[in-house]
Amino acid sequence: MRSAGSTQTQLSINGSRLMQRIATLAEIGAIDGGGCNRLALTDADRDGRNLVREWMIELGLQIAVDAVGNIIGTWQVGSGAAVMTGSHIDTVRTGGKYDGNYGVLAGLEVIQTLQDAGVTPSRPLAVGIFTDEEGARFAPDMLGSLVYAGGMSTEAAHDVIGIDGARLGDELERIGYLGSVPCPGIAPHAFVELHIEQGPLLEVNGVRIGAVTGVQGISWQEVTIHGQSNHAGTTPMHLRRDPAYAAAALTVFVRELSARYGGHQVCTVGKIDLHPNLTNVVPSRAVLTLDVRNTDEAILQRAEGEIADYCDVLAQREQVSITRRSLARFEPVVFDERVVAMVERLAIARGNSVQRMPSGAGHDAQMIARMCPTAMIFVPSHKGLSHNVAEHTDAVDLIAGADVLLDTMRELSETTFA
Repeated sequence: MRSAGSTQTQLSINGSRLMQRIATLAEIGAIDGGGCNRLALTDADRDGRNLVREWMIELGLQIAVDAVGNIIGTWQVGSGAAVMTGSHIDTVRTGGKYDGNYGVLAGLEVIQTLQDAGVTPSRPLAVGIFTDEEGARFAPDMLGSLVYAGGMSTEAAHDVIGIDGARLGDELERIGYLGSVPCPGIAPHAFVELHIEQGPLLEVNGVRIGAVTGVQGISWQEVTIHGQSNHAGTTPMHLRRDPAYAAAALTVFVRELSARYGGHQVCTVGKIDLHPNLTNVVPSRAVLTLDVRNTDEAILQRAEGEIADYCDVLAQREQVSITRRSLARFEPVVFDERVVAMVERLAIARGNSVQRMPSGAGHDAQMIARMCPTAMIFVPSHKGLSHNVAEHTDAVDLIAGADVLLDTMRELSETTFA
């Protein structure tokens, strides 16, 4: 790797402009408590896209919309493949104003800062808005970047049915973002994503910048348990075939598995539905979701195996039937050491404290890492809250992270990877 970035004059982004854009975008889909509800491909998502697209046009960016609605705004300067940044602007139903949005708007701020200073990079700079990163309406999460990177076909993505019964391809067309640019997309020269941590570690450790080394592997499963519906008062406990109890037992098992494994192992039961869901009736069916993550693929597979074995034992013991269906499965991703080290070095040069760390959440960067050298930059999340209307990061941290992104994109534009 050859770099000429160390000879560049240091610039700083316009912090008040960045914060104003974050606040303005947060007005679209605003909900009580200061949060946002912009589920992917809803009218609110369309309005957010339109706003950010207007800002891209004001900066003179060349805008491309691809077949799954990813928006790539490129400052066409220099030559060769672009140095890309970006994230997403869709949210969960009760999301905050920074998750995803910060990374997109900081990318625009980097370009505007360079334009204002009359600095022209040697390569194009691009900002991506990736469709349906959250997966809250259409599964899987990171869908847009997955298709961009060639991990899912456009046709398969278009046929995904959302939680409300809508078809993704139809919704893209309805909101005007069924683009003509084919997928997979053009591989960037390099990709770096700026994001809030969405966890507590940076704040607890008193560190401002996270140099992200990779992303945990993710296994999502839906587990369906069938038993026997019966009267809650007349059915003896030892004769029950109770899916609710089995669901509870599985919930406890995965919690204890996480404690036993330790390290980066986490397990979550995020949703449980019972049928008929009545106070005085033993349920006939329980459907629950499992979210299992680890930074080590072998350990993640071992955890999945233990859960499968336990489901077999539980089904026999409780005289219920248990079936499992994979909803999403992504292996752990290790980011490019050269870019991670660059983020770390440039953050320290700004006087920031820095911690190398993996990401516990999934991000678009883990998909783009299939295509080019990739890393991420984290800034602290207050109390570790995200996917929550109370999500907050101090302006001083947001501005510091955007400055590190600025330095990193400038240096990447001057860097040749062997």
